[in-house]
Amino acid sequence: MNSVALIGRLTRDPEVRYSAGNQMAIAKFTIAVDRDRASKDAEQTADFIGITCFGKTAELVEKYMGKGRLVGVTGRIQTGSYEKDGRKVYTTDVIADRVQFLDRANGAQGGNFQTQGSSDVSDETPTGFEKLTEDDIPF
Repeated sequence: MNSVALIGRLTRDPEVRYSAGNQMAIAKFTIAVDRDRASKDAEQTADFIGITCFGKTAELVEKYMGKGRLVGVTGRIQTGSYEKDGRKVYTTDVIADRVQFLDRANGAQGGNFQTQGSSDVSDETPTGFEKLTEDDIPF
């Protein structure tokens, strides 16, 4: 099984380009995901993870997301490699199936954006879960 779920903040605005053939939107961005601290006094560290999404999800990401936004991403891990200056470089990225905004910036509505199926914007809290506030977020 290849499945990943992450919560983090965008390190910069998403980069969006369009494929040559069918002009599909492709968005790439990086999120900073905090690591658990070894102790209360330990310095906070983070992993910087590359995310890629396609189609309507990419278009909505371009329109509504920006540096510093807190997002949840679900998808799959994809590895690859390429040659650079005669050396093989290995890559690991997350291909997002779903991107969910977890905060509100500049009056924007929160919501889910899915690559497959419906692209409806929803701000409903699932049954059994409580809505998060800024005070619930530790950073």
